[in-house]
Amino acid sequence: MASLLGLLAFSQSLFQAIFPPELRFAALKLFTQIFRCFSSYVYLDITEIDGVNTNELYNAVQLYLSSSVSISGNRLSLTRAVNSSAITFGLANNDCIRDSFNGVTVQWEHIVSQRQAQGYLWRPLPEEKRGFTLRIKKQDKPLIFDSYLDFVMDKADEIRRKNQERRLFTNSRGGSLDSRGNPWESVPFKHPSTFDTLAMDPLRKQQIMEDLQDFAKGQSFYQQTGRAWKRGYLLYGPPGTGKSSMIAAMANFLGYDIYDLELTEVHNNSELRKLLMKTSSKSIIVIEDIDCSINLTDRKKKNPSSGSRSYFDLPDIRSGGGGYSSISGDKNGAGSITLSGLLNFTDGLWSCCGSERIFVFTTNHIEKLDPALLRSGRMDMHIFMSYCSFSALKILLKNYLNYSEDESDRTVLDEIKEVIDKAKTTPADVSELLIKNRRCKNRALTELLETLKTRAEKNGRELSKKEMGLEEEEEEEEEQEKRTLDSPKEASEFEEDRSKETEEGDEKDDDNTTRE
Repeated sequence: MASLLGLLAFSQSLFQAIFPPELRFAALKLFTQIFRCFSSYVYLDITEIDGVNTNELYNAVQLYLSSSVSISGNRLSLTRAVNSSAITFGLANNDCIRDSFNGVTVQWEHIVSQRQAQGYLWRPLPEEKRGFTLRIKKQDKPLIFDSYLDFVMDKADEIRRKNQERRLFTNSRGGSLDSRGNPWESVPFKHPSTFDTLAMDPLRKQQIMEDLQDFAKGQSFYQQTGRAWKRGYLLYGPPGTGKSSMIAAMANFLGYDIYDLELTEVHNNSELRKLLMKTSSKSIIVIEDIDCSINLTDRKKKNPSSGSRSYFDLPDIRSGGGGYSSISGDKNGAGSITLSGLLNFTDGLWSCCGSERIFVFTTNHIEKLDPALLRSGRMDMHIFMSYCSFSALKILLKNYLNYSEDESDRTVLDEIKEVIDKAKTTPADVSELLIKNRRCKNRALTELLETLKTRAEKNGRELSKKEMGLEEEEEEEEEQEKRTLDSPKEASEFEEDRSKETEEGDEKDDDNTTRE
């Protein structure tokens, strides 16, 4: 044994003397190239840190493997990030897992090793060197580079948005900025409203959900058509019909943040644009009760005190001044939000400074809004939040009383179905009745039926009074027409007197003009 060990030591020294390190490195490189030629696999390394910057692809792969893909692994690591609402799975150190995409099988391996001693660096690196190695077949390279990596990035963004805590933002009072220069203040958004609990017609609700899904997945469509990736929704209807709950359901459905814009705290159009620039993508920008926040009356309506208005009489269009379309400032419109500023905010060049944004305006009186704000491209979808219908009532009964049609009294429900449309009751009023009597289902239905009948009778009496008033006006008009037909001479004399008075008035106006 001693002779053998001595022979091995002598052979090693002789080998190192005959074959220097450079020659051994060249031989190893040649052997590796020969092995790669006969190998059917390709290995892609994705390191955690690319130089001194963080590799976004590494974070995306880590999030992607935290989905159901990594649950099938034998050894997992559990993590929960800051401001995250869920626990994520991940591959353990130096463990591997297989994944399939469009019939192609790939293998991911999480490699962790100790980093060598570092010199002086202005940004110290982690002690461990982390990375993923993707093993694929050579013939699958086009599919992996063209589709699979993009799929991993999109899936990671979806998981990140789902796990991230949503925020509710509002603009600071008086346009003040925080320590980071941000004009928005935020709190965690934890509104429980969803489309399942929203009291609304199921068919209309399904249309809205499909429209939201098409928007969220329509990046390539909007780029192909040359449109900014945004969409506008106008929610209008009587108070208490669920407009705010609809906004919360949209945010929970898409996983977007909400920016609640208070126009009364915005001083001018420039500040409005800066607020828009500070909003993030994948967000919903909300202006509630816009008819109360800013004067957006129809510009086609003439002011009786000033007569008709021309282009030069509209300072909000001509020079950005306010006039009757401003919300604050002096009479000349200086330092105020104008209608043109709000239109540019929703559909101008500044509206495309971000992507995947939704604008939602709410109002109780749609007739008060200017038609320019309601057109397609600004408010693309108009959603009427109506009074509580029978289909919406069944959703409320399920939410508050856990009521199903099997255990309900069909007689009471049939009576409710007959009067609910005539009662014109908002979902908020119905919800309050059900909350008050949620411990007794029968009493809740009985009181609800009585309330609906009372309101239906009241609405019927008011409607009959209006019809009687209209009939009396029609009868008066018919009597006046009969009188005119029965006394044509009087009518002609009356018309001659009117024409003479008009001619005399015109002559007086001409005389006054000549004197001036």
